[in-house]
Amino acid sequence: MKSVYALIGSDVFLQLQKQGEILRELPPDAQRVDLNGEKVELSDVLDEVRSFAMFGGHKVVIVRDADEFVSRFREPMERYFAAPVESATLVLRCEKMPKTTRVYKLIDKLGGVMDCTPPTAAQLVRWISDQAKNAHGVTLSPEAARLLSDLVGDDMGRLDNELAKLALSGKTGKITPDDITSTIAFQKELEMYELTNSLSAGNVPGAVQRWRQLMQLDPGSEYRVFTWIAIWLTGLQRAFKMKRHGMGNRDIVKEARIWKSELQETYLQTMQMLGEQGVEKAIAQLAEIEFQSKTGVGDAAENVERFLLSLKLR
Repeated sequence: MKSVYALIGSDVFLQLQKQGEILRELPPDAQRVDLNGEKVELSDVLDEVRSFAMFGGHKVVIVRDADEFVSRFREPMERYFAAPVESATLVLRCEKMPKTTRVYKLIDKLGGVMDCTPPTAAQLVRWISDQAKNAHGVTLSPEAARLLSDLVGDDMGRLDNELAKLALSGKTGKITPDDITSTIAFQKELEMYELTNSLSAGNVPGAVQRWRQLMQLDPGSEYRVFTWIAIWLTGLQRAFKMKRHGMGNRDIVKEARIWKSELQETYLQTMQMLGEQGVEKAIAQLAEIEFQSKTGVGDAAENVERFLLSLKLR
C-alpha cells in the first residue's frame, strides 16, 4: 500500500477499477473520505490525511477531479509528496498529469502512478481478452473479442458488464461468438446501461424496476451496479463542469454518451433537476452505501434500491 496514488486518464471506469484495487488492499476497518478536487481547499485535504481515522486504523482520502486541485496547490502538494504520512493513503483522480512535472515524478517515485488511459481502437480487442481473463476468469478468442467490440463499442463500463454476464452464463470458461450473439443481440434489455438510461430520463420507478429484474436474472449485478451508477453520476458532474466552461448541450450529451435522441433532452432536464449539489450529495451517499454493502451492513440489493428511491429527479 502506497501513501499517494495518482489515477491518470480520461476513462471513469478504468479510474474506478484502479480505485477498487487500492481499496481492496486496505484493512476492512479503513475509513474512506471522498472530496471534490474542484472545490476542496488544501487545508481540508491535508487535515484529512494527517488526522487519525475515527475508529483507529488506516484512512484513505480520495480526491475526484483533482487536476484543478493539483494545479492550484502544486508547491505545497510537492512538499507533501516528498514526505507523505504513512497512516493514510491519498488518491488523486486526474485526467492529465504530464510526466515532465515534478508532481508526477514524486508520485512515480513512490510507486503510486496508475495509468487509466482507455485503449486505442487497435488495442481494444486485446483489452477485452485481458479483462475477460483477469477480472472474470473466462477466455475469449480474438474473433469473440472483436465481435463484442463491434456490438458494444468502446464503452469500457458496458464492455465489462457484458463480460461479467458472459462469465456467469458460460459453462466451459470459454466464450464463443455464438455465446456473445445470444447474450448481446437478443437480451439487451438486461444490460445495466438501461438502468442508467432510466435515471437519465428522470424515471426512478423505471430504474428500480430494471434493478429488480437484473437482480432476478443476473445476481452478479449486485456489486457492479455501484460502478455503473458512479460512472453516471460522474458524467453529470462533468456535464456541469462543461457548462461552466461555456460548452453547449450538444457537447454535453455527446460526452455523456447519450446516443438516443429521445433521451438527450430528458438527460439535460434530469441534470438540472438534480443540480450540482445534488450530484455531489448522491456521489457521497453512493460511496457510503457501497462501503456498507461490502462490509455486511444491510442487504446490498436493498441498499441499492433505497439509494435509487432517494434520488430526486422530477
